[in-house]
Amino acid sequence: MLRPHSTYPFTCKKKWRMAFTAISFVKLLHHLSKKALHMKPQTLFRSFSYRAIDVGPPHVSSPSDKLSNVDPKLLSEMVGDKRLDSLTQFGDVKELAALLGTDFKLGISDGNDDIDRRKRVFGVNVFTRPRSRGLLSFVLEAFKDSTIIILLFCAVLSLGFGIKQHGWKEGWYDGGSIILAVILVIVVSSVSNFNQSRQFKKLSAKSGKIGVEVVRGGRRQSVSIFEVVVGDVVHLKIGDQVPADGLFLEGHSLKVDESSMSGESDHVNVNADANPFLLSGTKVVDGFARMLVTSVGMNTAWGAMIGSITRELDEETPLQVRLKKLTSAIGKVGLFVAALVLVVSMVRYFTGNTRDDLGNREFVGRKTKFDDVMNAVVGIVAAAVTIVVVAIPEGLPLAVTLTLAYSMKKMMRDNAMVRRISACETMGSATIICTDKTGTLTMNEMKVSEVRVGKKLILEAEKLAPSLVQLLKEGIGLNTTGSVYQPQEISLPEISGSPTEKALLSWAVMDLGMDIDEVKQHCEIIHVETFNSEKKRSGILMKEKRGSNRVHTHWKGAAEMILAMCSNYYENTGEIMIMGDEERAQIGNIVKSMATKSLRCIAFAQKSSNGNENIEKLEESELTLLGILGLRDPCRPGVEAAVESCKKAGVKIKMITGDNVHTARAIASECGILEPDEEFDEEAVVEGCQFRNYSAEERMDKIDRIRVMARSSPFDKLLMVQCLKHKGEVVAVTGDGTNDAPALKEADIGLSMGIEGTEVAKESSDIVILDDNFSSVVTVLRWGRCVYINIQRFIQFQLTVNIAALVINFVAAVSSGKVPLNAVQLLWVNLIMDTLGALALATEEPTNDLMKMPPVGRVEPLITKAMWRNLISQALYQVFVLLILQFKGRSIFDVSEKVKNTIIFNIFVLCQVFNEFNARKLEKKNIFEGLGKNKLFIVIVGLTMVLQVVLVEFLKMFADTERLSWGQWGVCVAIAALSWPIGLLVKCISVGPSK
Repeated sequence: MLRPHSTYPFTCKKKWRMAFTAISFVKLLHHLSKKALHMKPQTLFRSFSYRAIDVGPPHVSSPSDKLSNVDPKLLSEMVGDKRLDSLTQFGDVKELAALLGTDFKLGISDGNDDIDRRKRVFGVNVFTRPRSRGLLSFVLEAFKDSTIIILLFCAVLSLGFGIKQHGWKEGWYDGGSIILAVILVIVVSSVSNFNQSRQFKKLSAKSGKIGVEVVRGGRRQSVSIFEVVVGDVVHLKIGDQVPADGLFLEGHSLKVDESSMSGESDHVNVNADANPFLLSGTKVVDGFARMLVTSVGMNTAWGAMIGSITRELDEETPLQVRLKKLTSAIGKVGLFVAALVLVVSMVRYFTGNTRDDLGNREFVGRKTKFDDVMNAVVGIVAAAVTIVVVAIPEGLPLAVTLTLAYSMKKMMRDNAMVRRISACETMGSATIICTDKTGTLTMNEMKVSEVRVGKKLILEAEKLAPSLVQLLKEGIGLNTTGSVYQPQEISLPEISGSPTEKALLSWAVMDLGMDIDEVKQHCEIIHVETFNSEKKRSGILMKEKRGSNRVHTHWKGAAEMILAMCSNYYENTGEIMIMGDEERAQIGNIVKSMATKSLRCIAFAQKSSNGNENIEKLEESELTLLGILGLRDPCRPGVEAAVESCKKAGVKIKMITGDNVHTARAIASECGILEPDEEFDEEAVVEGCQFRNYSAEERMDKIDRIRVMARSSPFDKLLMVQCLKHKGEVVAVTGDGTNDAPALKEADIGLSMGIEGTEVAKESSDIVILDDNFSSVVTVLRWGRCVYINIQRFIQFQLTVNIAALVINFVAAVSSGKVPLNAVQLLWVNLIMDTLGALALATEEPTNDLMKMPPVGRVEPLITKAMWRNLISQALYQVFVLLILQFKGRSIFDVSEKVKNTIIFNIFVLCQVFNEFNARKLEKKNIFEGLGKNKLFIVIVGLTMVLQVVLVEFLKMFADTERLSWGQWGVCVAIAALSWPIGLLVKCISVGPSK
């Protein structure tokens, strides 16, 4: 029952009043807030006691906003100066990774939007290069040539005197023609050099592209070094180059070589505590790790290091040095002849022994006008200077540049990237190739094809005891530098790593049912011993996180190495057996039988100890053998034919491998490196330690008979290269590991592997074999020989022109005081034989005949006896014909002096065109063989003929020629075509075998 209002006590009434007042006040505030929200911010009244703010909907920061809050300069200085105090401002590496939007395991997103955003905020991982030379710089360089300057000076004088004497309409022809001809020569040569410079720059840029393994979206993938962005998680292993500045995330035993930065040769330990900083351009020399990229490109402490990997490829090659000496020698002869022509011509002119076209004496003392004298003197000087221009074989360096650029481009197509252009030439002289086995002679596609546990062959993994399976999972899944990524449960896993690691992980996942994440989840890695090419094994020390808390040592490596560390072995039932001498011998024979089947034998062993014991390093004795896996790596198709091709070319093949002697012998026999009678020759197949322990005299005595060196270390490979070079051999070496760098540098030609090769190996090499295939090595050998032979072709062609032009002009000048070939005509000949001739002859592709020739010796002369025979015969023929025409041409053809000189000029040029065909084959009689394959040669010859017709028939004033009749053209062609039968007959003369 409710009580009336009047009966409530006073205290209750007071409380009701307070409640009513509070409700009314709240309603008033609600009303005011509604009104305020609908008002414009500027109409709100402000007072000193409060501040009005515009409250909008809650703001969620985007990843872009997050990245914008990070100062790139602060990150750059932190890593560059190795400042731990700066790192603590971010908290630690994990907090910095979170700030950069990076997941420790999954990395950054692999979406293009995220990557582009990071590039906008932090920049791209490229080094700003200085601007390359433009076309104008090449033109200006050509104008600096002293002979060109003198020629232009004479042309300008001739132009001035000609205009003064004959007026503008006809007076400009002589001087103007020379100027135009000089400009044409300069422009053509400058454009050619500019194009080759651009070609080298493109090849240089390609050689700077380095592959980097990053984690994006949880997937481990390879990207170009230029695509690395801030926030990327990068995998590093031995031999890798650190692609950008960053911080150590996780890893083991990581050591880097910072000598490129500090100049100190000591290797620097990198870890999460004392030194987590990794600098761009440094090299990983030991261990493996994952790093977080914090700065890229020009923001890195040593961004320039990335640019320094790419060479400008402008160093002089040995052949170019030799050609410079040859050019200098010929130039001196030309200068001497030009000086003689100048003196003789001057003497003959001023003594009145020269006559004009009408038979009148040109100089008659004081009666001769000053302008006529100066014109004559300028003409004589110009002719002498032009002789120098023609005599100096400037086309030789151009021919080398052209053939190197052409061959480098073609070699890139054939999976060989040239890093040092001198290697193109040197490879043609190679007498021995020391090659790796794995990946070079074989496919590098490993697959587990045989499994042995104890002394039994295991055909099904189900027959293995669960405890043994667990130990194998730990030994394979933890003791690895590879990784397994499972995108979806129904899809196949993506396995990354070296071919050996991928084969082992694949077998563990498919046959043992290994879940690598589960294995890692229940184990903690305490210490890691990375793979060592000396010991040929790797190991880990790990602790179980569950149950017993026991500590396990796991080793894997070359079967005989691991076997020597074991005193027990597992049976497939999981029972541990003692390994006595008899059992050791039996297991050793099993390894040997597997090796003779060309299998690479990888053994696994472990040792367990109580978790209470303080174990800090891996146990190396009294281990228990878990099992032996035989990995098959089939020989590459075509390797046997490639090896046979090398043998026919006089190039010996030596196989240097880290595999055991039986596997090495089997593969060498299969590839044809070992002849059937050498398979069981103990001197043909040796082990690295055996070779190393020979005395210096024994090594030099036995090295020629060695075909295979097994179980070799990088030092053994270096020692072999040094011995072979000491014997005078030209040695090419293949290598892929960091420790191969000394041998690659020591060799005459270092060939690194593009797929499996480390960045240290690539940087130490001269040529990178992009597909890791031995057949590509042979292709490089063919191209090396082709470069050399192309240069010889051009030398033969050019020296023929040099000798003929010098002799004709000299004899004519001495005998008659006039040269049959004027400055413009000689400049046209210079253009034909320099630029166009180089283009035609320097672009011949290699033929199979090159691989039937012996290697070119280190000091064999550039001009062989066969070349001297060819060029002297052609030069004598040209000199003989043209001198007859010089003295008897007018009476033979019944023509004027000008027409006679035109015929001489025409025959001389046509002789060079026909002689270009002769130069294609130095010793073979069929000069047309393979002509259809070199379309550029046909185009250049056709272009030369067309331009010659235009010059003679339509540019009479420019070239100082007269039109020729059809009959005269026919005679010119017939005389020039006799070069072919003469070349054929001369090649029948034996000059002895080439050295």
